[in-house]
Amino acid sequence: MKNIALVAHDNRKIDLIEWVKFNWGELSENKIYCTGTTGKLVEKALSEKCKEHNCKTPEIIKLKSGPLGGDQQMGALITENKIDLFIFLWDPMQPQAHDVDVKALLRIAVLYNVPTACNRSTADLMISSPLIKSDYKPVLKDYSEYINRNV
Repeated sequence: MKNIALVAHDNRKIDLIEWVKFNWGELSENKIYCTGTTGKLVEKALSEKCKEHNCKTPEIIKLKSGPLGGDQQMGALITENKIDLFIFLWDPMQPQAHDVDVKALLRIAVLYNVPTACNRSTADLMISSPLIKSDYKPVLKDYSEYINRNV
C-alpha cells in the first residue's frame, strides 16, 4: 500500500476528479492524502466508484485547505517520508494568493525525491507503473555535508 497525495487548484479540480474516477481501482488499494476541498471531492468520487463496484473506499486523510496551511501540512508529511507519490494538478494560468506556499511544496517534493506529477499524463504514467505495487524507495541525496557545514 502506498501513501498517495492528491492536490489540485480550483481550476484543475475537475481534471483531478476525472483522473480519480478513471484510476479508482488503483487508488482504492492505497491511502490517500488531500488538501481541503480536493479531499472532499476525491472522497465523494471514490465512494461512488467503490459503491458501484462493491469495494471498500480507501482511507482518505483530509488536510486543511492549501491557502490555510494545507500546503505546509503536506510538505511536513513529505519531509517525514509519509508520502510515496505526489499528484499536484496546479494551474499555470492563474496566479495564486498562496504561490509561495505552492513553490515551497514543490521544492520539498523535489528535495525529498518524491515522484511528482503536475499534469494528468504524468499522473497516468506513475499510477500505471509496475513500481506502484513494489517496495520502491527513492534514493535520497545525502545532505549531511550541508547540514554540518561551518557557518
